[in-house]
Amino acid sequence: MTTYGLIGKNIDYSFSKSYFNTKFHNEAIKAKYINYDIENIEEIRQIVNNSIELAGLNVTIPYKEAVIPYLDEIDSQAERIGAVNTIKIDNKKMIGYNTDVFGFTKSIFSLVAPNHDSALILGTGGAAKAIRHALVSMGYHINFVSRDKEKGDFTYEELNAEIIKNHQLIVNCTPLGTHPDVNQFPPIPYEFIDKTHLLYDLIYNPSITSFLAQGRENGAQIINGEQMLIAQAEKAWEIWNE
Repeated sequence: MTTYGLIGKNIDYSFSKSYFNTKFHNEAIKAKYINYDIENIEEIRQIVNNSIELAGLNVTIPYKEAVIPYLDEIDSQAERIGAVNTIKIDNKKMIGYNTDVFGFTKSIFSLVAPNHDSALILGTGGAAKAIRHALVSMGYHINFVSRDKEKGDFTYEELNAEIIKNHQLIVNCTPLGTHPDVNQFPPIPYEFIDKTHLLYDLIYNPSITSFLAQGRENGAQIINGEQMLIAQAEKAWEIWNE
């Protein structure tokens, strides 16, 4: 049976496994989707070599960047972004793609207001790189926020009323708030959030994270990562079947 799967770490919560197996059942597709919860990205080569029917993989935290050296080829967009979340496997040859840009753009396009021209991206990992690529293509000015001054334009401690006011879109690309650690949240000054803001959380479980809840309490429009995940999953399916 044709097999697809997810490469990641601590991925019991995964949306992808449930989504694809439901899709396969509903559409009478003879395939299965399994999780590959690995401690080291080096294990990917063994997984591919030992799985004759493996045709495609999704890649999630913390391996979207680390997987690149193990690929045989990489799509030009994924190479520019510097992160891969989808792998097509053909005769054990691994070709890397990025569907995060497609999924994010499709999910946010109808929510963007005319006054939205600057965005804060919380986090600097593989997902953050893809979100930057998407937002720049939409005409946004981007600033990264990181705990590490060397990696971001601002640290969390540097965020103030003026910075928050001048960035109408704030995107959480960190894992803070993911189930089961639902009480965690990025340490931004939420008191400066208002109705002019749109807060986007790539997290989808829980559907309303503490980050989104605090934004909503201050009047912001909010959206979680579920629609992005659905869009990028369908894009991955398209790539696997090209």
